[in-house]
Amino acid sequence: MTTQFTPSPGGEIQAGGADRELVAAARMLLQRMNVDPADLMTDPADRPPAPTFDAYIPQVEDAVSPGTAKTYSSYWNRIRAKWGSRTLLEPTPTEIKQFAEEMKANAIQRRNSRGGRGTAENFIAALRCIYRHAEDDGLIKPDENPARRTAKPRRQGSVRHALSATQMSEINFHASTTGDDPELDTMLLRLHTESACRTGGALALRPRDLNEDQCLIYLREKDGTARWQPVSRSLMAALLDHAQDRGAAGDPGGQLLRYRNGNPITHRRYDHLWVRLGRYLPWITTLNVSAHWIRHTTLTWVERNFGFAIAHAYAGHFDEGDTKNATMTYVKAAVHDVATALSALTGEPHPLAA
Repeated sequence: MTTQFTPSPGGEIQAGGADRELVAAARMLLQRMNVDPADLMTDPADRPPAPTFDAYIPQVEDAVSPGTAKTYSSYWNRIRAKWGSRTLLEPTPTEIKQFAEEMKANAIQRRNSRGGRGTAENFIAALRCIYRHAEDDGLIKPDENPARRTAKPRRQGSVRHALSATQMSEINFHASTTGDDPELDTMLLRLHTESACRTGGALALRPRDLNEDQCLIYLREKDGTARWQPVSRSLMAALLDHAQDRGAAGDPGGQLLRYRNGNPITHRRYDHLWVRLGRYLPWITTLNVSAHWIRHTTLTWVERNFGFAIAHAYAGHFDEGDTKNATMTYVKAAVHDVATALSALTGEPHPLAA
């Protein structure tokens, strides 16, 4: 029997008659075997062997940002302790789920703990980071990635909300009348209230980040985002005095916020502050209030009084490329809009306010 071939519109030779049925059957068989036809064109011996977790995780740590490495390092250490000698292709989705449940059950219970769900979610994210790099390096194929087939625990909604004016007044009163350094604590609260910055942004401030003439501070926050944020003249003066009095002025590239002895403050200062305030205001402990609640408070006020676009800019959000927020391309607020909102919030004129 002679096989008939006809040229396709693209110039390729196509089989006709019974050969088309054979091709269709072959494709169906390959799909059932989970084999990509492209893989038949390459020699499996040309593909590098899958590395072990012990060998590959250090490479991923060197490839990610310092912030990502810090976030995932504890999870990567646990993975190496449990699966270090295994290759990336060995764990199954079921084993990953079992590992996530183990992490969830053994999670450290803190003030803001929510049953270990966050720990399990971060563990899956840390594992996906490893496998994503392995895919990019050609060490595994997407359909061999077990982390892709493992669902993250569903994230619970945030319980944070804006605080009332009375609650903010109580917080500022007890911060200014208790503790071993009320001057530092009141300035921290004022910094977060005016700028709506994150804790990491406050801790990253340097003396060189203060623009006295235009009353701007340069905030460097998560995911590598950075922006000039307006502050009031009185807060700028307090920050400059703080730098001068506590030895930061002589180190323009060093940390701005410091203790009286000149040592830089850390996250522990915030922990001690909210634990102390919780002794005087029990609702702080009950609600698990932190500095991030002040960010919610300021941004809610800005949104209610100046609209979403200005609140979006005030928060330092940069998602103009998100198709869900395409309108932000056209209504994006500028720094003078943020300065105008700040001026209304503080009751002080600002050089950049419209």
